[in-house]
Amino acid sequence: MSKLTEWSFRNKAAVILIVIMALVMGAISYFRLPMEFLPAADNPQVMITVIGPGSDAKSMEQLVTNPLEEAVTLVKGKTDMFSTSGDGYAQLSLNFNSKTNMKDAKAQIVQLIEQVQLPANVMKPFVVQLNTSMIPIAWVTLTFDDGLSGQEKEEKLKAVAAELQKTEGAGEVSTSGKSTPTIHLTPDADKLAAAGIQVQSLMGVLQGRGVSVSIGERTLDGAAGNLNVYDQVTDLETLRKLPVGAGVKLGDVAKVELAKDQESISRMNGKDAIMFTISKSADANAVTVGNGIKNTVHRLNADIKGIDASIILSTSDSVVSSVNSMMREVLLGALFATIVILLFMRNFKATIVTIVSIPLSLAITLYLLQLSGVSLNIITLGGVAVAVGRLVDDSIVVIENIYRRLQKEAFSITLITDATKEVASAITSSTLVTVAVFLPMGLLRGSLQAFLLPFALTVAYSLLASLLVALTVVPLLSALLLRGTKEKAHAGSPKFALFIRWNLAHKLVPLIIAVLLFAGSISAYLFMPKGALDSSSAENINVTLQYPSETPADKVLEAGKQLESYLTANQDVDWVMMMLGNSADAAQYGSVSSPTLITYMIDLNSGVNAEEFMDNVKSQQTNYKEADLMVNASDLIMGGGSPQIFIDVTGDDLEQLAKSAEQLIAAIKPIDGVQKVESNVEEKKSVYSFVVDPTLAKGQDVAVQLQSMLNPLPIGSIRIENSDTPVILQPIINPASMRELEDLKLMTENGVTEVSKVAKLVRSEEPSLYYHKEGKTYIRVTASAEPKELSVVGTKITKAVSGLKLQEGVVIEVGGASADQSSDFSDLGMTALISIGIVYLIMVLTFKTLRAPLAIMISLPLAAIGAVTGLLVSGVTPDFTAMFGALMLIGIVVTNAIVLIDRVKQNELSMPIREALIEAAVTRMRPIIMTALATISAMLPLVFGSHESGSIVSQSLAIVVIGGLIAATLLTLVIVPCVYELLFYRTSRKQRRAGTASEQAEAAVSQ
Repeated sequence: MSKLTEWSFRNKAAVILIVIMALVMGAISYFRLPMEFLPAADNPQVMITVIGPGSDAKSMEQLVTNPLEEAVTLVKGKTDMFSTSGDGYAQLSLNFNSKTNMKDAKAQIVQLIEQVQLPANVMKPFVVQLNTSMIPIAWVTLTFDDGLSGQEKEEKLKAVAAELQKTEGAGEVSTSGKSTPTIHLTPDADKLAAAGIQVQSLMGVLQGRGVSVSIGERTLDGAAGNLNVYDQVTDLETLRKLPVGAGVKLGDVAKVELAKDQESISRMNGKDAIMFTISKSADANAVTVGNGIKNTVHRLNADIKGIDASIILSTSDSVVSSVNSMMREVLLGALFATIVILLFMRNFKATIVTIVSIPLSLAITLYLLQLSGVSLNIITLGGVAVAVGRLVDDSIVVIENIYRRLQKEAFSITLITDATKEVASAITSSTLVTVAVFLPMGLLRGSLQAFLLPFALTVAYSLLASLLVALTVVPLLSALLLRGTKEKAHAGSPKFALFIRWNLAHKLVPLIIAVLLFAGSISAYLFMPKGALDSSSAENINVTLQYPSETPADKVLEAGKQLESYLTANQDVDWVMMMLGNSADAAQYGSVSSPTLITYMIDLNSGVNAEEFMDNVKSQQTNYKEADLMVNASDLIMGGGSPQIFIDVTGDDLEQLAKSAEQLIAAIKPIDGVQKVESNVEEKKSVYSFVVDPTLAKGQDVAVQLQSMLNPLPIGSIRIENSDTPVILQPIINPASMRELEDLKLMTENGVTEVSKVAKLVRSEEPSLYYHKEGKTYIRVTASAEPKELSVVGTKITKAVSGLKLQEGVVIEVGGASADQSSDFSDLGMTALISIGIVYLIMVLTFKTLRAPLAIMISLPLAAIGAVTGLLVSGVTPDFTAMFGALMLIGIVVTNAIVLIDRVKQNELSMPIREALIEAAVTRMRPIIMTALATISAMLPLVFGSHESGSIVSQSLAIVVIGGLIAATLLTLVIVPCVYELLFYRTSRKQRRAGTASEQAEAAVSQ
């Protein structure tokens, strides 16, 4: 690599031109790079969602889920299939292998399910294949002023939706909370009986009405003309006057009124609201689309009177915030690096030479990201923030060595090139080692690879660029700015040299201390609870209130509004969005839930401690004893979901499954940290079934008549205010008991009779949820745990499960948050092992020996001591990002050991091993401490500042890196020399003996 330095001196003009071009291209790339919230990632999963209002879970399972599963079971590339059937909905999730073309898979599934016959009351299935481009770019709420008519609201709603859809780059625009104007016909049973009219007669009141028919052309009065027939009901009064019998009008026997029907309920800060969820098109720029939506909303508020549209959340803001955060981290990192270098070198020119690597390296990185097709997102920007502290390391080593030589020798170009050549090998191998740590991320599976590979590329590009700058631009600038510099010689610390000599003479003492510290840190880590993600600085909170499936809808809504009032009154809250019920728009994105589940999306004010807020909300559980209150940090990337552990019980015998589930629940309940245990078969709902005697009545006739009496029934539409308004026949009766159900009157072939005479009413308790795996029923046991205790509880549950004696043919599998966390941790663990192997290989190639790299590798367990200590001192729970920080440490901490051993190898050409070690430790102490302090200082803003929700870069990552680097830096200077001399023990002992004999001979001669 030293030839690069020589080439740069031979081509100074070209290097200057390249530097200018790099800065210009970096600036251009910055503005051209697409800004996204997340990297492009295709989820290898297809979801089929079906809504069947009013249907019980068992009916949905038998009539919807089962036929759909049969239809798609042989789809190409499918690895497994899960389904959930609940009250009013069913959902199938099909997972595919990584080689599957997901667009083709979705098209095949759509084609297959179109051939499936589903019940009439079930909506057409929605098929969705999710990817990161479908993440909503903005959520817009719309409220209306009081006094607006329904027609005016509908017109304004359509206008707003159309304008949002027209925004450049906007993709799907879905609507929730929308109410549909309808006309309710509520029959009066007494008046019907008095008039001798059957309720079924009302069903045909609009038949033949609302027509617009052309009946041909005729010549009238000498001119050709067209003949048309119009029959329009345009107001409620006309509807009331329609005849339903001899001398009887509709208004005489039924109440006719205008009402509003809602599929789902959306409320914003305690008021009814309509929410638009807007995604962007696949190739659009997130920031551009976000800004376009902001302009559209601002214009709509100005142009359309009587509305209030507002953006409650925008992912484009997160992207902009991330860019600003990156610039802040870069500037702070550069500032801290400057201070560190000034403190150590006390030379302003040398400091300028060093920090020039930051803007240059970043410019080159941005250009390479553009060439690689990688967007600017919170993952890649996090990589830049992390790499800033490392960008100056190579330059520090080079400039420090040049500066040290200048303190003893006269300035010359040869001195500059020789000083750079001395450390070229060390900084090259240390940079390649750090880059190599991130390369195995390409081997990770699924979404982890999609998220971590862009991060790895960003860090790799940054570090390789900094190496290039350190070997070319830094020597040139040094020759320019340090010409004529003659500094006072800086001698190494004699006390530190004596300290190293003592440690080398008493190796067992420092090594035993290091081993004990390492063992203690590993033990402490094993017993530390692990969380899924640090949520103390989360900005969004998700709250759910789940009532039993048999709870009446009005009671659920009333309780939902009560909790909403508490949340909106909290001063820590910016806004609260409440959602209840399923809608077709939400189902298009695969979002369905229980009709008795209320969801709150909460945005906290800046600076609020999310953990404390969540604890306060959880304390409200006592006010909702019949419901389950769950509170979690909401995270758009890494999950931040419910800290639940799923234990699936599978098998062929349903009775054995039920027994095993009961046995499992009994084993889990006593475990410390488990907040609640339940299974999907525990919660049951009353199902009333009419078993018809086929000799007395036809089941189809009974079903049709009961449906018309007990359920709202659409019977047509009329045109009001230029809009078609559906007319719904309301139930004639509302039975409150089984007795009232049995007394219902039906029309049969033998005349009017009670339903109890032709059918037996049977009550049964059926589960409100059914789970299938590969088409077979299984039982899911769900254990809720404290997020920070997730790993501990998961381990205890796994241990309890393994100790159970199961029924024959029954298999239990632990999954959910704990298993996902363990899977992610194990993937990173495997990546760490591969990285360590690559690091060792590179060092063997660098030093041409197997033993010297082993001494360098000892710095890795030393880093673990500091990482665990940092977590313990800070009280931060280790999470996924902390593990990622540990992976980063592999590349960072060996850098110092490489710089040290490289100097040792140079010294061995003229010194014994022990003297080479002492001289190297004393000489390299300053650059090692400088580079470590520069990296640590650049990470400090991450510890004390805030980080983007869902970003890999977090407080726990920074603490792990800082703690590990501090410990590794301090212990490397002591432990690595001890280990190195042990590895070359025989040679060192011979040299010391020879040196002792020589000293004795010289003493004898002098006497």
